[in-house]
Amino acid sequence: MNALETRDLSISYGKPYVFQDLNLTIEKGKITSLIGSNGCGKSTLLRTMARLLKPQQGSVLLEGQSIATLPTKDVAKKMALLPQGPTAPEGLTVLQLVKQGRYPYQSWLRQWSKEDEKHVGRALDTTGLSELAERTVDSLSGGQRQRAWIAMVLAQGTDIVLLDEPTTYLDLTHQIEVLDLLYSLNRREGRTIVMVLHDINLACRYSHRIVALQNQKVFAEGPPEEVVTANMIESVFLMKSNVIKDPLYGTPLCVPHGNGRIVT
Repeated sequence: MNALETRDLSISYGKPYVFQDLNLTIEKGKITSLIGSNGCGKSTLLRTMARLLKPQQGSVLLEGQSIATLPTKDVAKKMALLPQGPTAPEGLTVLQLVKQGRYPYQSWLRQWSKEDEKHVGRALDTTGLSELAERTVDSLSGGQRQRAWIAMVLAQGTDIVLLDEPTTYLDLTHQIEVLDLLYSLNRREGRTIVMVLHDINLACRYSHRIVALQNQKVFAEGPPEEVVTANMIESVFLMKSNVIKDPLYGTPLCVPHGNGRIVT
């Protein structure tokens, strides 16, 4: 069974459509990255798959079921979304933030439990934040703050995790730190991860599948080695480039053309 599917999905904020008759499959247990030029609708698609936006036509299937028919808490127990640039209220501690991930499991009849405590503790351990649990979120570095939000998502205990540009505003060290964490979660726990990334080279390194979006459609999808070519880069990003093999990992490495120093 696939984790997520879109069937004849049309999304619009008016006219024209952002996407029209979009069919896309997200494979269970894989890391999938959505790439494309600015404004092509990557974040809109992610939010629609998370049921935050209602499509004009078509449907989103969550593990084979129409997501529109499922109760909100049932969706939240299967899929978590980390939006771009989330902010926490001033003074909120890391522990308090991570506990928010257990909200879908709370009710008048079921209050905080040992099971909730276990999930929160595991999320803090996994993200290396146990010793920072009492620190306020706004006192953390950018990389630590992003890990705190990821810990909240992990505490939610879902098999599917959607992330909108999880490396935005992070320096290179923290970008790798966050992506290493997500890659480890996929390998160790088999979590399905879908993320929007602007860095094509990092998307190639960490993803099993790449979905390139252009002109309201999927331009290409599949393994990075098949999708990321000089022709695709020129068609989708209007940029000439050379695509070579990453000397460390063997994944596609895009070298864009343009002006710059030439060392002889």
